[in-house]
Amino acid sequence: MRTEPSPGNLPAREHLPAGTAGTPVLDVVIPVYNEEKDLQPCVLRLHDHLARTFPYAFRITIADNASTDATSLVAARLEAEIPEVRAYRLEQKGRGRALRTVWSTSDAPILAYMDVDLSTDLNALLPLVAPLISGHSDLAIGSRLARSSRVVRGAKREFISRTYNLILRGSLQARFSDAQCGFKAIRRDVAQVLLPLVEDTGWFFDTEMLVLAERAGLRIHEVPVDWVDDPDSTVHIVRTATDDLKGVWRVGRALATGSLPLDRLARPFGDDPRDRGISGVPKGLARQLVGFCVVGALSTLFYLLLYSGFRTFSGSQIANALALLVSAVANTAANRRLTFGVRGRSGAVRHQAQGLVVFGIGLALTSGSLAALNAATTDPGHSTELAVLIAANLAATVLRFLLFRAWVFPDRTGDMPSTVAAHTSAAPVYATAPRSPYDDNRNRTWGDATMQMQPVRPNDHDSRNAR
Repeated sequence: MRTEPSPGNLPAREHLPAGTAGTPVLDVVIPVYNEEKDLQPCVLRLHDHLARTFPYAFRITIADNASTDATSLVAARLEAEIPEVRAYRLEQKGRGRALRTVWSTSDAPILAYMDVDLSTDLNALLPLVAPLISGHSDLAIGSRLARSSRVVRGAKREFISRTYNLILRGSLQARFSDAQCGFKAIRRDVAQVLLPLVEDTGWFFDTEMLVLAERAGLRIHEVPVDWVDDPDSTVHIVRTATDDLKGVWRVGRALATGSLPLDRLARPFGDDPRDRGISGVPKGLARQLVGFCVVGALSTLFYLLLYSGFRTFSGSQIANALALLVSAVANTAANRRLTFGVRGRSGAVRHQAQGLVVFGIGLALTSGSLAALNAATTDPGHSTELAVLIAANLAATVLRFLLFRAWVFPDRTGDMPSTVAAHTSAAPVYATAPRSPYDDNRNRTWGDATMQMQPVRPNDHDSRNAR
């Protein structure tokens, strides 16, 4: 898998503000290979639709990945005739390679792509990109498998599509419904961080990008689409399916072995309300209870094993104290990391010291229970001792959780880190984009704190002026 350094964490998602006209808001990429017949009708239809319905400036980019027919000539002619059209030529095949190349160099804040056959109804384009413009979502995909989608295609392709998505759900735990629909969009700031981790350069590019995005905690918006199959599609189904299965195996293995550097993307990209400090609202109580119960169950088993071992050469009080001491240190360390999410060495000694105080309270409870048992009977059985200790440990466990939550690992909402504050107050700052291969003046920069966009009424289009 790719291990190139990524630009780092993203700022909070925010609605892209409207302002003066400048960089196009939307860049729609059409990856093509030997599409000299379909390219011009596709671009003209898409351009007409955007000019009539899309309220912001846009660009259409033709990504010709190593065509051997007259596709490049058609693309050059369209670029010369239509101000909003750009043509980009790659000398290697691969839809994923074409999308990565153009998206990585585009200066538009919203990046999309669609197949040249325009099988998807264009009326879904604005609903596709609107959640990205508003700041609600990070990626958006068209879904042919949603309940309200209306799809016309043969039984063979229907079976393959649904089987493939079942494989994704079973092997990679994917929750999105349609990985292969050629109708997707992504925010550029998200693409800058995510694309360096996507390895595939062919048809599996979409699936790999979505799986990594989902594992990273990004929000993926799904749009039901109307879709009509193209009977003249040149996609080789068997070869594509084989490559996709190889990609599923590669990504699944990388996720299982931890070779993917998803720690770079572990924090949700958006303004997650779970990151906000709100007084009076406990943070993650349910999750902490589950984590504490799991750690507690394992600690109790560990304690009982230790007690049984120490009991073979010492009295019950000494065995209980030693077993409780060792298990308490392990319990505090496990709860610190897993239950309350405290990482790093800072405060670890203090936490262990406080944990030992909690241990002392637990020791008093369990030792008192043993003393009471010995007072009640002169020779209690081993099973009776264990039963009494289990009951005492349950009571000590409840008290331990309360003390851990309120004293050892308190929720200090008043001491929010700067990264959280940035999520709630800072406006997004987009990094300067690489020089665009289709930028006319080549001197434009993308370093403004906010993207300036000019709403355009559908009837205000002037073909002589580039948007």
